[in-house]
Amino acid sequence: MTELPKGWAVASFSQIGTWMGGGTPSKAVGSFWGGPIPWISPKDMKTKIIRSTIDGITTDAVGNSAAKLIPAGSVVIVARSGILAHTLPIAITAIESTLNQDMKALALSKGIESSFVAWGLRAFEQAILNKCRKGGTTVHSIEMPSLIAFELPIPPTNEQRRIVEKIEAMFERIDKGVESLAVAKTTLGLYRQSLLKSAFEGRLTAAWRSQNPNKLETPKALLARIQKERETHYKSALDNWQAALSEWRAAGEVGRKPVKPSRPTEFIGEAVFPSGEIAQIPPAWRWSPMSDVGRTSGGLTKNQKREALPLKAKYLRVANVYSNELRLDHITEIGLTEEELSKSRLEKGDLLFVEGNGSLEQIGRVAVWDGSIPDMTHQNHLIRFSTDGLLDSQFAMLFMISPVGRNLIKAQASSTSGLHTLSISKIANLPVPICYPAEQAEITRILDARLTAADAMEAEINAALLRAEALRQSILKQAFAGTLVPQDPNDEPAPTLLARIKAERAKAGKTKPRKTAHAG
Repeated sequence: MTELPKGWAVASFSQIGTWMGGGTPSKAVGSFWGGPIPWISPKDMKTKIIRSTIDGITTDAVGNSAAKLIPAGSVVIVARSGILAHTLPIAITAIESTLNQDMKALALSKGIESSFVAWGLRAFEQAILNKCRKGGTTVHSIEMPSLIAFELPIPPTNEQRRIVEKIEAMFERIDKGVESLAVAKTTLGLYRQSLLKSAFEGRLTAAWRSQNPNKLETPKALLARIQKERETHYKSALDNWQAALSEWRAAGEVGRKPVKPSRPTEFIGEAVFPSGEIAQIPPAWRWSPMSDVGRTSGGLTKNQKREALPLKAKYLRVANVYSNELRLDHITEIGLTEEELSKSRLEKGDLLFVEGNGSLEQIGRVAVWDGSIPDMTHQNHLIRFSTDGLLDSQFAMLFMISPVGRNLIKAQASSTSGLHTLSISKIANLPVPICYPAEQAEITRILDARLTAADAMEAEINAALLRAEALRQSILKQAFAGTLVPQDPNDEPAPTLLARIKAERAKAGKTKPRKTAHAG
Protein backbone atom coordinates (compact mmCIF):
# COMPACT_ATOMS: atom_id res chain seq x y z
CA MET A 1 0.00 0.00 0.00
CA THR A 2 1.36 3.47 -0.89
CA GLU A 3 2.25 6.05 1.76
CA LEU A 4 -0.93 7.56 3.16
CA PRO A 5 -1.64 11.22 3.94
CA LYS A 6 -1.22 12.64 7.40
CA GLY A 7 -4.24 11.86 9.54
CA TRP A 8 -4.92 8.50 7.86
CA ALA A 9 -4.33 5.01 9.28
CA VAL A 10 -4.53 1.41 8.19
CA ALA A 11 -6.98 -0.90 9.94
CA SER A 12 -8.17 -4.45 9.50
CA PHE A 13 -11.88 -5.17 9.16
CA SER A 14 -11.76 -6.67 12.65
CA GLN A 15 -10.77 -3.23 14.02
CA ILE A 16 -13.62 -1.26 12.46
CA GLY A 17 -16.64 -3.52 12.91
CA THR A 18 -18.09 -6.91 13.66
CA TRP A 19 -18.72 -9.60 11.06
CA MET A 20 -22.02 -11.45 11.29
CA GLY A 21 -23.27 -14.54 9.49
CA GLY A 22 -26.68 -15.71 8.45
CA GLY A 23 -28.92 -18.73 8.36
CA THR A 24 -31.93 -20.15 6.60
CA PRO A 25 -35.07 -20.80 8.66
CA SER A 26 -36.67 -24.16 8.00
CA LYS A 27 -38.86 -24.13 4.89
CA ALA A 28 -41.01 -26.76 6.60
CA VAL A 29 -42.19 -24.23 9.19
CA GLY A 30 -44.77 -22.02 7.51
CA SER A 31 -44.80 -19.46 10.33
CA PHE A 32 -41.15 -18.59 9.58
CA TRP A 33 -41.79 -17.24 6.08
CA GLY A 34 -43.70 -14.40 4.43
CA GLY A 35 -42.99 -11.92 7.21
CA PRO A 36 -41.90 -8.25 7.10
CA ILE A 37 -38.23 -8.81 8.01
CA PRO A 38 -35.95 -8.73 4.92
CA TRP A 39 -33.97 -11.94 4.38
CA ILE A 40 -31.02 -11.13 2.11
CA SER A 41 -29.72 -13.80 -0.26
CA PRO A 42 -27.32 -13.60 -3.24
CA LYS A 43 -30.26 -13.03 -5.60
CA ASP A 44 -30.91 -9.67 -3.84
CA MET A 45 -27.36 -8.42 -4.49
CA LYS A 46 -28.16 -6.56 -7.71
CA THR A 47 -28.21 -3.10 -6.16
CA LYS A 48 -25.82 -1.05 -4.04
CA ILE A 49 -28.47 -0.26 -1.39
CA ILE A 50 -30.83 -3.04 -0.24
CA ARG A 51 -34.20 -1.62 0.79
CA SER A 52 -36.30 -4.73 0.18
CA THR A 53 -35.73 -8.41 -0.56
CA ILE A 54 -37.39 -11.13 -2.58
CA ASP A 55 -38.03 -13.19 0.57
CA GLY A 56 -39.11 -12.06 4.02
CA ILE A 57 -39.22 -13.86 7.37
CA THR A 58 -41.09 -13.41 10.65
CA THR A 59 -40.04 -12.51 14.17
CA ASP A 60 -40.80 -16.14 15.01
CA ALA A 61 -38.07 -17.19 12.55
CA VAL A 62 -35.57 -14.76 14.08
CA GLY A 63 -36.26 -16.09 17.57
CA ASN A 64 -36.26 -19.78 16.67
CA SER A 65 -33.80 -20.31 13.80
CA ALA A 66 -30.23 -19.56 12.75
CA ALA A 67 -31.30 -16.23 11.19
CA LYS A 68 -29.95 -13.19 13.03
CA LEU A 69 -30.84 -9.51 12.81
CA ILE A 70 -28.17 -7.23 11.41
CA PRO A 71 -28.40 -3.48 11.89
CA ALA A 72 -29.28 -0.99 9.17
CA GLY A 73 -26.17 0.44 7.54
CA SER A 74 -24.27 -2.85 7.61
CA VAL A 75 -22.11 -3.77 4.63
CA VAL A 76 -23.11 -7.17 3.20
CA ILE A 77 -21.19 -9.46 0.86
CA VAL A 78 -21.76 -12.79 -0.83
CA ALA A 79 -19.42 -15.21 0.90
CA ARG A 80 -20.26 -18.43 -0.96
CA SER A 81 -21.21 -18.60 -4.65
CA GLY A 82 -19.91 -19.43 -8.11
CA ILE A 83 -19.90 -15.69 -8.87
CA LEU A 84 -16.87 -15.31 -6.57
CA ALA A 85 -14.80 -16.76 -9.40
CA HIS A 86 -14.69 -13.23 -10.81
CA THR A 87 -16.81 -10.85 -8.69
CA LEU A 88 -17.40 -9.97 -5.03
CA PRO A 89 -21.01 -8.71 -4.74
CA ILE A 90 -21.25 -5.84 -2.20
CA ALA A 91 -24.21 -3.84 -0.87
CA ILE A 92 -25.42 -1.83 2.14
CA THR A 93 -28.57 -2.57 4.13
CA ALA A 94 -30.97 0.38 4.38
CA ILE A 95 -33.03 -1.30 7.11
CA GLU A 96 -32.60 -3.93 9.80
CA SER A 97 -32.39 -7.26 7.97
CA THR A 98 -31.40 -10.92 8.15
CA LEU A 99 -29.11 -12.99 5.92
CA ASN A 100 -29.05 -16.43 4.42
CA GLN A 101 -26.15 -18.77 5.12
CA ASP A 102 -24.18 -17.72 2.00
CA MET A 103 -23.95 -14.08 3.11
CA LYS A 104 -21.83 -12.13 5.60
CA ALA A 105 -22.41 -8.67 7.06
CA LEU A 106 -20.05 -6.15 8.62
CA ALA A 107 -21.73 -4.01 11.30
CA LEU A 108 -19.51 -0.94 11.55
CA SER A 109 -18.38 1.01 14.58
CA LYS A 110 -19.37 4.66 15.04
CA GLY A 111 -17.16 6.94 12.97
CA ILE A 112 -16.72 4.44 10.12
CA GLU A 113 -19.01 5.22 7.18
CA SER A 114 -20.63 2.15 5.63
CA SER A 115 -20.55 3.72 2.13
CA PHE A 116 -16.81 4.34 2.49
CA VAL A 117 -16.18 0.70 3.48
CA ALA A 118 -18.37 -0.56 0.62
CA TRP A 119 -16.37 1.51 -1.87
CA GLY A 120 -13.19 0.22 -0.23
CA LEU A 121 -14.30 -3.37 -0.80
CA ARG A 122 -14.94 -2.51 -4.45
CA ALA A 123 -11.59 -0.75 -4.80
CA PHE A 124 -9.72 -3.76 -3.40
CA GLU A 125 -12.09 -6.39 -4.85
CA GLN A 126 -9.47 -8.26 -6.87
CA ALA A 127 -6.92 -8.19 -4.04
CA ILE A 128 -9.56 -9.57 -1.65
CA LEU A 129 -10.54 -12.33 -4.08
CA ASN A 130 -6.89 -13.24 -4.67
CA LYS A 131 -6.09 -13.37 -0.96
CA CYS A 132 -9.33 -14.56 0.64
CA ARG A 133 -11.10 -16.70 -1.94
CA LYS A 134 -11.19 -20.47 -1.61
CA GLY A 135 -11.87 -22.21 -4.90
CA GLY A 136 -14.22 -25.12 -5.42
CA THR A 137 -15.33 -27.20 -8.38
CA THR A 138 -18.38 -25.03 -9.06
CA VAL A 139 -18.80 -22.92 -5.91
CA HIS A 140 -16.20 -20.59 -4.41
CA SER A 141 -16.16 -19.16 -0.90
CA ILE A 142 -14.52 -16.39 1.11
CA GLU A 143 -12.24 -17.54 3.93
CA MET A 144 -13.42 -15.25 6.69
CA PRO A 145 -10.25 -15.28 8.85
CA SER A 146 -8.33 -13.87 5.86
CA LEU A 147 -11.02 -11.28 5.13
CA ILE A 148 -11.31 -10.22 8.77
CA ALA A 149 -7.55 -9.58 8.78
CA PHE A 150 -7.59 -7.69 5.45
CA GLU A 151 -6.48 -4.09 5.89
CA LEU A 152 -8.15 -0.96 4.53
CA PRO A 153 -6.84 2.63 4.49
CA ILE A 154 -8.97 4.70 6.90
CA PRO A 155 -9.18 8.51 6.75
CA PRO A 156 -10.90 10.80 9.28
CA THR A 157 -14.69 10.42 9.45
CA ASN A 158 -15.45 13.72 7.73
CA GLU A 159 -12.99 12.89 4.95
CA GLN A 160 -14.66 9.50 4.51
CA ARG A 161 -17.89 11.37 3.77
CA ARG A 162 -16.18 13.77 1.35
CA ILE A 163 -14.55 10.87 -0.49
CA VAL A 164 -17.85 9.00 -0.84
CA GLU A 165 -19.59 12.15 -2.08
CA LYS A 166 -16.85 12.74 -4.67
CA ILE A 167 -16.78 9.10 -5.84
CA GLU A 168 -20.54 8.96 -6.26
CA ALA A 169 -20.71 12.30 -8.09
CA MET A 170 -17.97 11.24 -10.52
CA PHE A 171 -19.40 7.76 -10.98
CA GLU A 172 -22.84 9.23 -11.67
CA ARG A 173 -21.40 11.20 -14.60
CA ILE A 174 -19.60 8.09 -15.85
CA ASP A 175 -22.80 6.03 -15.48
CA LYS A 176 -24.72 8.51 -17.64
CA GLY A 177 -22.02 8.28 -20.30
CA VAL A 178 -22.01 4.48 -20.15
CA GLU A 179 -25.80 4.45 -20.41
CA SER A 180 -25.60 6.57 -23.57
CA LEU A 181 -22.95 4.24 -24.99
CA ALA A 182 -25.13 1.21 -24.21
CA VAL A 183 -28.07 2.83 -26.00
CA ALA A 184 -25.83 3.58 -28.98
CA LYS A 185 -24.63 -0.01 -29.04
CA THR A 186 -28.19 -1.32 -28.96
CA THR A 187 -29.20 1.09 -31.72
CA LEU A 188 -26.25 -0.10 -33.79
CA GLY A 189 -27.40 -3.71 -33.41
CA LEU A 190 -30.91 -2.75 -34.53
CA TYR A 191 -29.43 -0.85 -37.48
CA ARG A 192 -27.50 -3.95 -38.58
CA GLN A 193 -30.63 -6.10 -38.47
CA SER A 194 -32.69 -3.47 -40.29
CA LEU A 195 -29.99 -3.14 -42.94
CA LEU A 196 -29.82 -6.90 -43.52
CA LYS A 197 -33.60 -7.20 -43.62
CA SER A 198 -33.78 -4.38 -46.16
CA ALA A 199 -31.08 -6.03 -48.29
CA PHE A 200 -32.84 -9.38 -48.58
CA GLU A 201 -36.24 -7.88 -49.19
CA GLY A 202 -34.66 -6.23 -52.23
CA ARG A 203 -35.15 -2.66 -50.97
CA LEU A 204 -31.43 -1.95 -50.65
CA THR A 205 -30.89 -2.40 -54.40
CA ALA A 206 -34.24 -1.10 -55.67
CA ALA A 207 -32.53 1.88 -57.33
CA TRP A 208 -29.83 -0.42 -58.79
CA ARG A 209 -32.50 -2.62 -60.43
CA SER A 210 -34.24 0.38 -62.00
CA GLN A 211 -30.89 1.56 -63.41
CA ASN A 212 -29.84 -1.90 -64.65
CA PRO A 213 -32.92 -3.50 -66.30
CA ASN A 214 -30.67 -5.38 -68.73
CA LYS A 215 -29.18 -7.34 -65.81
CA LEU A 216 -32.52 -8.67 -64.57
CA GLU A 217 -34.18 -11.98 -65.40
CA THR A 218 -37.68 -13.37 -65.02
CA PRO A 219 -38.06 -16.13 -62.43
CA LYS A 220 -38.59 -18.62 -65.26
CA ALA A 221 -35.36 -17.58 -67.00
CA LEU A 222 -33.52 -17.63 -63.68
CA LEU A 223 -34.76 -21.15 -62.98
CA ALA A 224 -33.61 -22.31 -66.39
CA ARG A 225 -30.20 -20.76 -65.81
CA ILE A 226 -29.90 -22.46 -62.41
CA GLN A 227 -30.51 -25.81 -64.08
CA LYS A 228 -28.02 -25.02 -66.83
CA GLU A 229 -25.39 -23.90 -64.29
CA ARG A 230 -25.80 -27.16 -62.39
CA GLU A 231 -25.35 -29.26 -65.49
CA THR A 232 -22.36 -27.15 -66.62
CA HIS A 233 -20.71 -27.53 -63.23
CA TYR A 234 -21.30 -31.28 -63.22
CA LYS A 235 -19.97 -31.66 -66.80
CA SER A 236 -16.82 -29.71 -65.86
CA ALA A 237 -16.28 -31.92 -62.80
CA LEU A 238 -16.81 -34.99 -64.95
CA ASP A 239 -14.27 -33.80 -67.54
CA ASN A 240 -11.72 -33.13 -64.80
CA TRP A 241 -12.32 -36.59 -63.37
CA GLN A 242 -11.87 -38.26 -66.75
CA ALA A 243 -8.60 -36.36 -67.30
CA ALA A 244 -7.37 -37.37 -63.85
CA LEU A 245 -8.42 -40.97 -64.48
CA SER A 246 -6.46 -41.06 -67.76
CA GLU A 247 -3.35 -39.69 -66.02
CA TRP A 248 -3.72 -42.25 -63.23
CA ARG A 249 -3.94 -45.11 -65.73
CA ALA A 250 -1.02 -43.76 -67.80
CA ALA A 251 1.07 -43.70 -64.61
CA GLY A 252 0.46 -47.40 -64.03
CA GLU A 253 -2.50 -46.99 -61.69
CA VAL A 254 -0.21 -45.98 -58.83
CA GLY A 255 -1.92 -44.36 -55.89
CA ARG A 256 -5.60 -43.96 -55.22
CA LYS A 257 -8.00 -44.07 -58.12
CA PRO A 258 -9.69 -40.68 -58.78
CA VAL A 259 -13.24 -40.60 -57.45
CA LYS A 260 -15.99 -40.02 -59.96
CA PRO A 261 -18.06 -36.91 -59.12
CA SER A 262 -21.63 -37.53 -58.02
CA ARG A 263 -24.44 -36.45 -60.27
CA PRO A 264 -26.27 -33.42 -58.81
CA THR A 265 -29.21 -34.19 -56.60
CA GLU A 266 -32.65 -33.96 -58.11
CA PHE A 267 -33.53 -30.38 -59.01
CA ILE A 268 -36.36 -29.12 -56.80
CA GLY A 269 -36.85 -25.68 -58.28
CA GLU A 270 -39.07 -24.22 -55.55
CA ALA A 271 -38.19 -23.76 -51.91
CA VAL A 272 -40.47 -25.04 -49.15
CA PHE A 273 -40.73 -22.70 -46.19
CA PRO A 274 -40.69 -24.54 -42.85
CA SER A 275 -42.85 -21.88 -41.21
CA GLY A 276 -45.33 -21.83 -44.08
CA GLU A 277 -44.88 -18.06 -44.47
CA ILE A 278 -43.03 -16.93 -47.59
CA ALA A 279 -40.87 -13.84 -47.11
CA GLN A 280 -41.33 -11.07 -49.65
CA ILE A 281 -38.71 -10.61 -52.38
CA PRO A 282 -38.66 -8.61 -55.65
CA PRO A 283 -40.46 -10.14 -58.69
CA ALA A 284 -37.10 -10.66 -60.45
CA TRP A 285 -35.80 -12.83 -57.59
CA ARG A 286 -36.53 -16.46 -56.83
CA TRP A 287 -36.57 -18.59 -53.70
CA SER A 288 -34.61 -21.82 -54.15
CA PRO A 289 -33.57 -24.56 -51.75
CA MET A 290 -29.86 -24.63 -50.99
CA SER A 291 -29.62 -28.05 -52.67
CA ASP A 292 -30.39 -26.45 -56.05
CA VAL A 293 -27.42 -24.08 -55.93
CA GLY A 294 -24.74 -26.16 -54.21
CA ARG A 295 -23.76 -29.27 -52.29
CA THR A 296 -24.16 -29.93 -48.58
CA SER A 297 -21.94 -32.40 -46.73
CA GLY A 298 -20.82 -33.50 -43.29
CA GLY A 299 -17.41 -33.70 -41.69
CA LEU A 300 -15.15 -36.07 -39.77
CA THR A 301 -15.97 -37.76 -36.49
CA LYS A 302 -13.04 -37.70 -34.11
CA ASN A 303 -12.22 -40.97 -32.32
CA GLN A 304 -9.25 -42.85 -30.87
CA LYS A 305 -8.74 -44.96 -34.00
CA ARG A 306 -7.76 -41.84 -35.92
CA GLU A 307 -4.75 -41.23 -33.67
CA ALA A 308 -2.98 -44.20 -35.30
CA LEU A 309 -3.46 -42.92 -38.86
CA PRO A 310 -0.20 -41.50 -40.28
CA LEU A 311 -1.88 -38.77 -42.36
CA LYS A 312 -2.80 -35.67 -40.33
CA ALA A 313 -4.77 -32.60 -41.35
CA LYS A 314 -5.90 -29.38 -39.70
CA TYR A 315 -9.39 -29.63 -38.33
CA LEU A 316 -12.05 -26.94 -37.76
CA ARG A 317 -14.33 -27.40 -34.76
CA VAL A 318 -17.51 -25.67 -33.58
CA ALA A 319 -15.31 -23.48 -31.36
CA ASN A 320 -13.71 -22.01 -34.49
CA VAL A 321 -16.93 -20.93 -36.24
CA TYR A 322 -19.05 -17.96 -35.17
CA SER A 323 -21.55 -15.69 -36.90
CA ASN A 324 -19.61 -14.19 -39.84
CA GLU A 325 -16.39 -14.90 -37.97
CA LEU A 326 -13.65 -17.54 -37.94
CA ARG A 327 -11.54 -17.85 -34.79
CA LEU A 328 -8.39 -19.66 -35.88
CA ASP A 329 -6.12 -19.14 -32.86
CA HIS A 330 -6.53 -22.74 -31.69
CA ILE A 331 -6.62 -25.28 -34.51
CA THR A 332 -6.26 -28.99 -33.77
CA GLU A 333 -5.28 -31.88 -36.05
CA ILE A 334 -7.04 -35.13 -36.91
CA GLY A 335 -5.88 -38.41 -38.41
CA LEU A 336 -7.59 -39.37 -41.67
CA THR A 337 -7.20 -41.25 -44.95
CA GLU A 338 -6.35 -39.79 -48.34
CA GLU A 339 -9.93 -40.38 -49.48
CA GLU A 340 -11.34 -38.61 -46.42
CA LEU A 341 -9.00 -35.67 -46.99
CA SER A 342 -10.11 -35.47 -50.60
CA LYS A 343 -13.77 -35.45 -49.62
CA SER A 344 -13.59 -33.19 -46.56
CA ARG A 345 -10.92 -30.68 -47.69
CA LEU A 346 -12.44 -27.21 -47.50
CA GLU A 347 -12.34 -24.88 -50.48
CA LYS A 348 -12.23 -21.11 -50.19
CA GLY A 349 -15.81 -19.84 -50.20
CA ASP A 350 -17.36 -22.88 -48.50
CA LEU A 351 -20.00 -22.03 -45.91
CA LEU A 352 -19.77 -23.71 -42.51
CA PHE A 353 -22.91 -24.08 -40.37
CA VAL A 354 -22.80 -25.05 -36.70
CA GLU A 355 -24.97 -28.14 -36.41
CA GLY A 356 -26.16 -27.24 -32.91
CA ASN A 357 -25.13 -26.73 -29.31
CA GLY A 358 -28.46 -26.88 -27.54
CA SER A 359 -29.27 -23.16 -27.84
CA LEU A 360 -31.82 -22.14 -30.46
CA GLU A 361 -30.30 -18.65 -30.58
CA GLN A 362 -26.81 -20.00 -31.31
CA ILE A 363 -27.74 -22.83 -33.65
CA GLY A 364 -26.74 -22.44 -37.29
CA ARG A 365 -23.93 -19.97 -36.73
CA VAL A 366 -22.40 -19.56 -40.16
CA ALA A 367 -19.14 -18.26 -41.57
CA VAL A 368 -17.34 -18.44 -44.92
CA TRP A 369 -14.07 -20.40 -45.08
CA ASP A 370 -11.35 -17.93 -46.12
CA GLY A 371 -8.83 -20.49 -47.41
CA SER A 372 -6.12 -19.10 -45.12
CA ILE A 373 -4.89 -22.58 -44.08
CA PRO A 374 -4.28 -25.25 -46.75
CA ASP A 375 -5.71 -28.78 -46.48
CA MET A 376 -8.23 -27.73 -43.82
CA THR A 377 -10.93 -30.23 -42.88
CA HIS A 378 -13.79 -29.98 -40.42
CA GLN A 379 -15.56 -31.98 -37.74
CA ASN A 380 -18.95 -33.63 -38.16
CA HIS A 381 -20.68 -30.97 -36.03
CA LEU A 382 -20.00 -28.44 -38.79
CA ILE A 383 -22.12 -28.75 -41.94
CA ARG A 384 -20.41 -27.66 -45.13
CA PHE A 385 -22.13 -25.99 -48.07
CA SER A 386 -20.20 -25.62 -51.36
CA THR A 387 -21.84 -23.32 -53.87
CA ASP A 388 -22.04 -24.29 -57.54
CA GLY A 389 -21.24 -20.70 -58.52
CA LEU A 390 -24.70 -19.25 -59.07
CA LEU A 391 -24.98 -18.34 -55.39
CA ASP A 392 -22.23 -16.07 -54.05
CA SER A 393 -20.86 -17.38 -50.73
CA GLN A 394 -20.69 -13.99 -49.02
CA PHE A 395 -24.20 -13.14 -50.22
CA ALA A 396 -25.50 -16.45 -48.82
CA MET A 397 -23.73 -15.98 -45.49
CA LEU A 398 -25.09 -12.43 -45.08
CA PHE A 399 -28.57 -13.73 -45.81
CA MET A 400 -28.18 -16.45 -43.16
CA ILE A 401 -27.32 -13.87 -40.46
CA SER A 402 -30.19 -11.59 -41.49
CA PRO A 403 -33.46 -11.68 -39.50
CA VAL A 404 -35.17 -13.64 -42.30
CA GLY A 405 -32.31 -16.15 -42.56
CA ARG A 406 -32.08 -16.62 -38.80
CA ASN A 407 -35.81 -17.26 -38.54
CA LEU A 408 -35.62 -19.83 -41.32
CA ILE A 409 -32.72 -21.62 -39.65
CA LYS A 410 -34.52 -21.72 -36.29
CA ALA A 411 -37.73 -22.94 -37.93
CA GLN A 412 -35.77 -25.67 -39.75
CA ALA A 413 -34.06 -26.94 -36.58
CA SER A 414 -35.10 -30.13 -34.81
CA SER A 415 -35.63 -30.21 -31.06
CA THR A 416 -35.17 -33.22 -28.79
CA SER A 417 -35.45 -32.79 -25.02
CA GLY A 418 -34.78 -29.09 -25.40
CA LEU A 419 -31.64 -29.61 -27.53
CA HIS A 420 -31.81 -27.97 -30.96
CA THR A 421 -29.90 -29.35 -33.94
CA LEU A 422 -29.60 -29.03 -37.69
CA SER A 423 -28.80 -31.77 -40.19
CA ILE A 424 -27.30 -31.98 -43.67
CA SER A 425 -30.77 -32.44 -45.19
CA LYS A 426 -32.21 -29.50 -43.27
CA ILE A 427 -29.46 -27.18 -44.52
CA ALA A 428 -29.97 -28.55 -48.04
CA ASN A 429 -33.66 -27.66 -47.83
CA LEU A 430 -33.13 -24.14 -46.44
CA PRO A 431 -34.71 -21.52 -48.72
CA VAL A 432 -32.29 -18.92 -50.08
CA PRO A 433 -33.11 -15.93 -52.32
CA ILE A 434 -31.51 -16.05 -55.76
CA CYS A 435 -31.02 -13.00 -57.94
CA TYR A 436 -28.75 -12.11 -60.83
CA PRO A 437 -25.03 -12.45 -59.84
CA ALA A 438 -24.43 -8.74 -60.51
CA GLU A 439 -27.14 -7.83 -58.00
CA GLN A 440 -25.73 -10.29 -55.48
CA ALA A 441 -22.38 -8.56 -55.88
CA GLU A 442 -24.01 -5.13 -55.45
CA ILE A 443 -25.82 -6.22 -52.29
CA THR A 444 -22.65 -7.73 -50.87
CA ARG A 445 -20.68 -4.57 -51.69
CA ILE A 446 -23.19 -2.28 -49.98
CA LEU A 447 -23.55 -4.51 -46.93
CA ASP A 448 -19.80 -4.98 -46.54
CA ALA A 449 -19.25 -1.21 -46.62
CA ARG A 450 -22.04 -0.36 -44.19
CA LEU A 451 -21.45 -3.27 -41.83
CA THR A 452 -17.73 -2.46 -41.74
CA ALA A 453 -18.61 1.12 -40.79
CA ALA A 454 -20.97 -0.19 -38.09
CA ASP A 455 -18.23 -2.50 -36.79
CA ALA A 456 -15.84 0.46 -36.58
CA MET A 457 -18.43 2.44 -34.60
CA GLU A 458 -18.98 -0.50 -32.26
CA ALA A 459 -15.22 -0.81 -31.73
CA GLU A 460 -15.17 2.87 -30.74
CA ILE A 461 -18.06 2.30 -28.32
CA ASN A 462 -16.31 -0.71 -26.78
CA ALA A 463 -13.10 1.29 -26.43
CA ALA A 464 -15.05 4.08 -24.71
CA LEU A 465 -16.62 1.54 -22.33
CA LEU A 466 -13.17 0.21 -21.47
CA ARG A 467 -11.95 3.77 -20.86
CA ALA A 468 -14.94 4.36 -18.57
CA GLU A 469 -14.07 1.27 -16.53
CA ALA A 470 -10.41 2.32 -16.38
CA LEU A 471 -11.53 5.76 -15.18
CA ARG A 472 -13.59 4.18 -12.40
CA GLN A 473 -10.56 2.20 -11.26
CA SER A 474 -8.40 5.32 -11.37
CA ILE A 475 -10.93 7.23 -9.24
CA LEU A 476 -11.04 4.45 -6.64
CA LYS A 477 -7.26 4.24 -6.59
CA GLN A 478 -7.01 7.98 -5.95
CA ALA A 479 -9.75 7.80 -3.32
CA PHE A 480 -7.99 5.18 -1.22
CA ALA A 481 -4.57 6.73 -1.72
CA GLY A 482 -5.86 9.96 -0.19
CA THR A 483 -5.51 12.10 -3.33
CA LEU A 484 -9.14 12.41 -4.48
CA VAL A 485 -10.24 15.14 -2.06
CA PRO A 486 -8.21 17.65 0.00
CA GLN A 487 -7.44 16.94 3.67
CA ASP A 488 -8.82 19.17 6.43
CA PRO A 489 -6.38 19.66 9.36
CA ASN A 490 -9.37 20.25 11.65
CA ASP A 491 -10.66 16.70 11.13
CA GLU A 492 -10.13 14.21 13.91
CA PRO A 493 -7.18 12.01 12.79
CA ALA A 494 -7.96 8.38 11.95
CA PRO A 495 -5.51 7.00 14.58
CA THR A 496 -7.50 8.87 17.27
CA LEU A 497 -10.76 7.55 15.81
CA LEU A 498 -9.47 3.97 15.79
CA ALA A 499 -8.16 4.29 19.36
CA ARG A 500 -11.59 5.49 20.52
CA ILE A 501 -13.31 2.60 18.70
CA LYS A 502 -10.94 0.16 20.37
CA ALA A 503 -11.59 1.63 23.80
CA GLU A 504 -15.38 1.64 23.30
CA ARG A 505 -15.34 -1.99 22.14
CA ALA A 506 -13.19 -2.98 25.13
CA LYS A 507 -15.57 -1.18 27.50
CA ALA A 508 -18.58 -2.85 25.87
CA GLY A 509 -16.89 -6.23 26.28
CA LYS A 510 -16.32 -5.65 30.00
CA THR A 511 -19.87 -4.52 30.71
CA LYS A 512 -21.45 -7.36 28.72
CA PRO A 513 -23.45 -9.57 31.15
CA ARG A 514 -21.86 -12.88 31.82
CA LYS A 515 -23.75 -16.14 31.43
CA THR A 516 -24.01 -17.97 34.73
CA ALA A 517 -23.94 -21.71 35.09
CA HIS A 518 -27.01 -23.28 36.57
CA ALA A 519 -27.03 -26.43 38.61
CA GLY A 520 -28.44 -29.32 36.67
